[in-house]
Amino acid sequence: MLALPVVQPDGCTLFGFDRATQEGPLTASLVVLWRGEECLQVFNRFRQVWELPGGMIDPGETSRDAAFRELAEESGQRPDELDFVAFAHCWYAPAERVESLAIYRGVIDRPLPFEPNDEISEIIWWNPADALDGVAPIDGALVRLCG
Repeated sequence: MLALPVVQPDGCTLFGFDRATQEGPLTASLVVLWRGEECLQVFNRFRQVWELPGGMIDPGETSRDAAFRELAEESGQRPDELDFVAFAHCWYAPAERVESLAIYRGVIDRPLPFEPNDEISEIIWWNPADALDGVAPIDGALVRLCG
């Protein structure tokens, strides 16, 4: 099992991964999408890192709906199903607050084409057994925890 906490250079810290309980209101949803042994990573133009697709939950939206929406917006991918895996609890250093994230897992056989957008410049399918320069440490840890 992966040892926590996982601390990124910017001070953000993954300190909890809980398959059963949620602490505090949910902030966002992330998606671990697999194609065989490879997991989808998106390159965030602003943070300049490879990360999991996902983002904030809009008012009135479920965490699952947010996961599907963010995955489509950021990568163009539309799997048939996303399964809830766990809640991740993180210290978000820039805003000095704790965030609870819903983590979903999916599988896709035939990825759809990707179109770069304002937030995401490219996508890759990454085998977590291989090194990936620039992957956000928390996102890499979440991939391994959901593998």
